[in-house]
Amino acid sequence: MINGTIYSKRKYPSPVANVELWEITYWSEGLRVKGLLARPTFKGDFDAFLYCRGGLQSIGMVRPARVAQFAQQGFIVFAPYYRGNRGGEGKDEFAGEDRFDAIHGVTLLKALSGKEKVHVYGFSRGGLMALWTAIIRDDVASVVVWAGVCDVEKTYEERLDMRRGLKRIIGGTPSKCPERYAYRTPLHEVSKINAPILIIHGTNDEHVNISHGYKLKAALTKEGKQVVSKFEESLQHHFPTKENRKTVRMLSEWMKLQQ
Repeated sequence: MINGTIYSKRKYPSPVANVELWEITYWSEGLRVKGLLARPTFKGDFDAFLYCRGGLQSIGMVRPARVAQFAQQGFIVFAPYYRGNRGGEGKDEFAGEDRFDAIHGVTLLKALSGKEKVHVYGFSRGGLMALWTAIIRDDVASVVVWAGVCDVEKTYEERLDMRRGLKRIIGGTPSKCPERYAYRTPLHEVSKINAPILIIHGTNDEHVNISHGYKLKAALTKEGKQVVSKFEESLQHHFPTKENRKTVRMLSEWMKLQQ
């Protein structure tokens, strides 16, 4: 039961011809959790890419087409489902102990890719997971946070539709158990990040307010970290198709320059 080692794998249908998919069951803190691996079938020397999904439980699940899209950019991609999802053991904790499912995903990716460092990407709630991975590990090549959450208490305040779920998962409100919200908030620990970070956020994001992006950039800048931001005027949480493709290419090219 070594963290980040594979328990089992099975071939998974791929939406594109030049990427093969595998569903992986791997060990994380004594639990068998699952994720999706995407590997290009064309020849190349591919960097490793950890994809941290957004959402909570069944909302925002890993989408094979999205994972394959990044693999087509020339990456070996692994996307943890997080514990308690799609048959994985344990419970989704919204960046509680489930952060280790992403952290140990780096170990798995390094073994599969042969790379010394891994690029880490987080979308929405995945921003929490990506940031914690970069805080705890020193073998992260770069971090991209796209429309990412960085403050869990702020998410509770902003997302009325998520309050019931967050109270159930975290164990109460921010006023009742502030330490549990602080424990999940990476904003307080960004001084420990050594990898360069790219922040992407739409100014009209209706799910994760643009203030998350501003706060993250300010905290990283204060600590003297290497940070680049792309605050996209008038764009929302999910970018239109044309802008989305353009942004995927841009962030992929940026990642490959960070080693």
